[in-house]
This record gives sequence, C-alpha cells and structure tokens, in this order.
Amino acid sequence: MIRIDVVTGFPRLLESPLNESMIRRARESGKALIVTHDLRDYTEDRHKTIDDVPFGGGAGMVLKPEPVFRCIEHLQTERQYDEIVYLSADGETLTQSMATGLSLKTNLLLLCGHYKGIDERIRERLVTREISIGDYVLTGGELPALVVIDAVVRLIPGVLHDGESLLSDSFQDGLLGAPSYTRPASFRGIDVPAVLLSGNHKEIDTWRRQQQRLRTGRRRRDLNSDNDAENDHGQT
Repeated sequence: MIRIDVVTGFPRLLESPLNESMIRRARESGKALIVTHDLRDYTEDRHKTIDDVPFGGGAGMVLKPEPVFRCIEHLQTERQYDEIVYLSADGETLTQSMATGLSLKTNLLLLCGHYKGIDERIRERLVTREISIGDYVLTGGELPALVVIDAVVRLIPGVLHDGESLLSDSFQDGLLGAPSYTRPASFRGIDVPAVLLSGNHKEIDTWRRQQQRLRTGRRRRDLNSDNDAENDHGQT
C-alpha cells in the first residue's frame, strides 16, 4: 500500500476527484491511503492566515512558513517520508518513468503551493523534490497534485482491473499509444482496420507497434525512441 499525504490550504479542491473512479477504488480496496491536511489547522491567529505579502514588494501573496513547517514536522513525527514533493512551476517535468518510480514508494507527501508560491525557506529545509506538470501557470498546486496522484496510483498492482493495459499506455516504452477501436466495426462508412478483426494476435501486435512508431514520429519526435516514422510509411 502507498500512503500519500497532501498538504494544502484548499482541501475542498481535492475532495471530488479523490472520491471518484480509479482513485476511489484504490482507496476502498486499501491499496492507497490518501489523506489531505488543511494548512489553516496549523495557524495560530484567529483569522487562520496562511499567506502574506512578499518582502521587497511586488504583486501576489506568498504562503507563510509557520503553518507549513508545523504541519509537515507534525506529520514527520508519525512517519518517515520517501519524498516531500512541492508542486512547482520550476520543478522537474512529470514523466511516466517518474510516476513509475514514485509508485514504488511507501510514503509520499505532496505540498500544494498557492498564490505566488511558498516561502523559500520551506523549499530549502523541507522539500526533497519539486515536480511540474508543464510549462504553464495554475492558481495553485492542487490540480498538479491530483495529476501526480492519478499517474502514480494507477500503476500500483491490482488498482486497474486490466493490469496488462498498463503495458500499452502512451510513454510506457518511449512511444505514444496505438489507435484504439471498439464496436461497431463499421461506423458512418469508416471501417476498423481488418487486422484487428483477424484474430491473429501476432499480426495485431505487429500492426500496433508500427502504429505506435508512426504516431510517435509524426507527433513527438522529441521522445527518447529509436523509432522513426519514415521507416514505416505505407503501414496504415
């Protein structure tokens, strides 16, 4: 089982996604324990203040160090964390291999920034890793935390009913996924490729691999793959 603690000033942003679909099943089956912690519970003023203006001036607000330190240090008295992850625009970009590595951990803590970010002393003293989900700015780290949770939890053995489907996921082996089809076999004059109806699994596997190479070469030549769409033209 993996335990993921999420530290946030806005826990309600996480409630619905964490109680739906695959994540809900993982929690109910005991394969993942996901606990949210409200930073406002770790404040000491009557207004439950978690942010303040930045020193030196400038726009935006910054999460204060006191409630973050109190919260994380309290949690550290209860367990040792493999990683304390800050969801940050300037962190490492989340990849499938990174998600795979995180899925093998026992205890993860995800810290969600908000507003202009967090006091730098939190990053220096508490954070062990910083992760970004892309080169764009969001209001806070709650949505990125959900992305990380989803990417990690689905990799835990037994969470997906069809574990074999993980092997064909995009990025799992440096390639994008092959096209997928389902019933009906013909729809509005568009037919499913005949090979998928043949029952010949060897030919189907070969076709899917060719399609993966084609799609990756056309759309994502930056991926770490030795496959080139030019070697596969004509294979449609």
